[in-house]
Amino acid sequence: MIGIEEQRSSLRAFAPALALLAGSFLINYIDRGNLGIAAPLLKGELHISGSQLGLLLAAFFWTYTGLQFAVGWAIDRFDGNRVLAAGFLLWSLATMATGLVAGFASLLLVRLVLGIGESVCVPCYSKILARHLPEHDRGFGSAVIGAGQYCGPAIGTFGAGLLMARYGWRPVFVAIGLLSLLWLPAWQKWMPRGKGVCGPLLGKCIAVPQILRNRSFWGASAGHFCECYFLYFLVMWLPFYLTTERHLTMAMMARVTGVCWALAAVASLFAGWQSDNMIRRGASPTLVRKLTMLIGHATGAIGLAGCCIAGPNVYLAYLALAGVGLGIVFPGLLAFPQALAGPESAGRWMGLQNGLGNFGGVVSPALAGFLLDRTGNFTAAFLITAAVMLAGGFAWVFGVGRLELVCSVPPLAEAAADLS
Repeated sequence: MIGIEEQRSSLRAFAPALALLAGSFLINYIDRGNLGIAAPLLKGELHISGSQLGLLLAAFFWTYTGLQFAVGWAIDRFDGNRVLAAGFLLWSLATMATGLVAGFASLLLVRLVLGIGESVCVPCYSKILARHLPEHDRGFGSAVIGAGQYCGPAIGTFGAGLLMARYGWRPVFVAIGLLSLLWLPAWQKWMPRGKGVCGPLLGKCIAVPQILRNRSFWGASAGHFCECYFLYFLVMWLPFYLTTERHLTMAMMARVTGVCWALAAVASLFAGWQSDNMIRRGASPTLVRKLTMLIGHATGAIGLAGCCIAGPNVYLAYLALAGVGLGIVFPGLLAFPQALAGPESAGRWMGLQNGLGNFGGVVSPALAGFLLDRTGNFTAAFLITAAVMLAGGFAWVFGVGRLELVCSVPPLAEAAADLS
């Protein structure tokens, strides 16, 4: 069992940097999700079809996902703090440029640039947490960052959605991009420095071929894919679904979607805190992390399927359940690679895992747009997304072995790893 003072010490020292990391993810998700919020407005102004809108919503992931396979290596080799700052600057400029586009082609271009800038985030977060927090604090540290992720769409829909309804979408994109730049001087002052809690490096980085040969990597990547498929379906299509199929006004849509994301943020914090608490009390990290992921995936799947088929008086309760399930899942997305790869290789492991996982973001928005054009409603898209989310829970449980450094796990022992 871990002493309370030791726990408080590590979290207290890292608190300013952790708050800024969460803030950067909040801004990240405001920027990438605002196109979905603006979709009902810009679709008519720019004369964009449903299929074109699906391509625009997915275009971000073409560059974001492709670059994951390179940025993880760069973060392990260079200063992750500086890499994160450079990416932040680029995506803030792309957000400003979104408000100045003239048509489909220019909007497609800025979405590609946005993906380049934001590609550094998740591998940087995993690397920084692995270096500066011990195992028993990483669930909560990851959950704080996850809360920032979910507060991004919540604030975006509450704030940006209401502002777009009043002032239009163009000024909102420009203003958000400008205000985001205030994060950079704060990060320069409070970013974490030094070797962190892990002390001197324990050895060489795990080679990419060794990661790719590891069963746990592919299990984690499959689970991550399913979570991303679910997440980006909600981020990109939920506002459009609520305004067109549930016939909510822009203002009401902003409130409903904001509450959904706020619930996800609260669930993320609770799941991260509770899982760390169980581990500090002596429970197996493998059992705790896997069980949490299974509960989160199942809850999200049930909520989304119920939202699709429920009547007008019930569907909001199911939508809230979907948000809670999504929030429960996030802490494990960062905690798994931190435990499996260790501080030296967390960047490249997370880059590879996040790259494969975010193919869910490439597929989900575009497929939903195609199904919408073919069927005229969201039923098929909702049910497919729920099924994918449920499959992700089983990928985490049965695809991933024990949560220990992969270099310390003999191949035969790994194949026989269980929940203990």
